[in-house]
Amino acid sequence: MSRVLWKGAISFGLVHIPVELYAAEERNSFDLTMLDRRTMKPVGFKRYNKETGEDVSWDDIVKGYEYEKDRYVVLTDEDFKKANVEATQTIDILSFVKQNEIPPMYFETPYYLSPDKLGYKGYALLREILKQTGKIGIANVVIRTRQYVAALIPVGDVIVMNTLRYANELRAVGDVDVPSGTLKAVGVKEREVEMARRLVEEMNEAWKPETFHDTYHEDLMALIQKRIKTGQTEVVSSPEEEEKQPAKGQIIDLMALLKRSVETKGKGHRLDTKQSHRHRPKRKSA
Repeated sequence: MSRVLWKGAISFGLVHIPVELYAAEERNSFDLTMLDRRTMKPVGFKRYNKETGEDVSWDDIVKGYEYEKDRYVVLTDEDFKKANVEATQTIDILSFVKQNEIPPMYFETPYYLSPDKLGYKGYALLREILKQTGKIGIANVVIRTRQYVAALIPVGDVIVMNTLRYANELRAVGDVDVPSGTLKAVGVKEREVEMARRLVEEMNEAWKPETFHDTYHEDLMALIQKRIKTGQTEVVSSPEEEEKQPAKGQIIDLMALLKRSVETKGKGHRLDTKQSHRHRPKRKSA
């Protein structure tokens, strides 16, 4: 089991369930070092005054909030301590809501909640009640020095605590240019709707997360291992010439593409689902 990140309790009403918090995600990342290509030696970064160009020591650095151009409010360590919320070590459930009421973009980071032996009964009761009612718990929790709003969601035998973004952390949808909510207004024909529905039905299958792989990470690691094996560890390769992209505004025959897609599905071909939606290499336009 992974390292315990936090110990506390779930609290709702008078019920108090001792739990431990574990990370539920494991991201693939690369720890890369910046190098001077001429000597292959690590590159350092200097702290300097942007106006005078002089080096600045840590003792002379303070933190400032820019409220106007080139005008700042200085904040000290004491100011940050005063603003910090008190760590209560409890996951305080404030309400219960239907999961489908929360738009996907609010969900941020998942964690597993595990009860200690004294909390087994209360944990199981909360989990099963959430399942039976189709609800999730909305709670406040402090992890380290930051307060989060979180959703408690039953997933199989475990309760997942997924931190949520605050409303002011999301941009207004009005900032995004999207087509009208009606298909007729954007010129979609009934035949195209039917063909698209047929394509969706052809591609319908059970959700199997293990079939998806982070091929971007796998390909980079394979390249790294290959260069280590061949001794090409300090070779700086030249970028390949990019294929020319089609001109913008090109007219697309949506019906023809849908028809071709359905025909391909009908022949028993499957889309390659082994590409991660998060770290997929940029695909060239067809």
